[in-house]
Amino acid sequence: MYEKDGEKYFIVDSHSHFWDASRENWKPGAEQYAKGWIDCFYGYHQLGPPETHWDYEHYLKVSPEDFERDMFEEGHVDHAIFQSTYLREWYTTGFNTIDQNAALLEKWGNRLLVNGRFDPREGDAGIKQLEEDHKKYNFKGVKLYTAEWNNGSRGYKLSDPESYRFLEKAQELGIKNVHVHKGPTIWPLDKDAFDVADVDHAATDFQDLNFIVEHVGLPRIEDFCFMAVQEPNVYAGLSVVIGGLMHARPKFFAKVIGELMFWVGEDKMLYGGDYNIWVPKWQVEGFVDWQMPDDDAFTDYAKLTTATKKKILGLNAARLYDIPVPAELQLDTSAGEAGAPGHELVDDTAGASA
Repeated sequence: MYEKDGEKYFIVDSHSHFWDASRENWKPGAEQYAKGWIDCFYGYHQLGPPETHWDYEHYLKVSPEDFERDMFEEGHVDHAIFQSTYLREWYTTGFNTIDQNAALLEKWGNRLLVNGRFDPREGDAGIKQLEEDHKKYNFKGVKLYTAEWNNGSRGYKLSDPESYRFLEKAQELGIKNVHVHKGPTIWPLDKDAFDVADVDHAATDFQDLNFIVEHVGLPRIEDFCFMAVQEPNVYAGLSVVIGGLMHARPKFFAKVIGELMFWVGEDKMLYGGDYNIWVPKWQVEGFVDWQMPDDDAFTDYAKLTTATKKKILGLNAARLYDIPVPAELQLDTSAGEAGAPGHELVDDTAGASA
């Protein structure tokens, strides 16, 4: 457990992976896409501090020992949640599948949760697979990748009728947390397939589900914030926000955090380190030390209190996923609770945090 200046932080990394981008896994005939995808990831990797950069070969595929060291021994993470991305059009056994992630449960099952996934374009077979996977792993969440290629299709929307079948099935199975990649485009996927508008549609119709918008729709931060403030069940997933911006784009990072604090509020923001794009150590330490700049350009943004950082770094995700938190570290958070549209503004969430 991370401790700084006498304060202890319960860290839940809500967005991590254990991928296989090794050359041996590049699908014959699709090597350019497999390589281009991981090359683009490797470009994002350079946005972290120089001393954290890995060589390319190590980046392609880490070992279980690497994961243990980077996450739990050095990374300050108390619990991690795996999010899957299949990409079987480019990677023979998949880029980052449920079963790949679950291979680490045998040793770290008390500190790991594996989320499921579905693709509505898979129809009845996909519904059946979701049921079978849930029976095996007892999912509390799923990860959706709306821009993923699938047999000639280059994306889908959560508002599609077929998507609703899967969301209804998730709801029936008791899977409450829906993580949706809505943010930076990775080549060769299409940017417009990551637009946040379909989350707005689905969140209104499935108010018993929590929609965690990963990467907060970047670069569409305004679109996300104005949508999220009216949808009480929409949350801000901070993967890429912290890893991609805190070091490389500090002023833009302050703007993004400031907008999220004002419109969305500290109880609806979840830390995600996005391993192994970046390791969590510098992200956790940096965010604990970070404060809104004392600059005229940022005076209408809230300062972050220690309590705010504790919620964002772990307590909000712990509430959504029913992860036990030591009694002495618990704080009140409305994460997971139903609220009225726009209640963050009525309750003056930003002002309370200032």
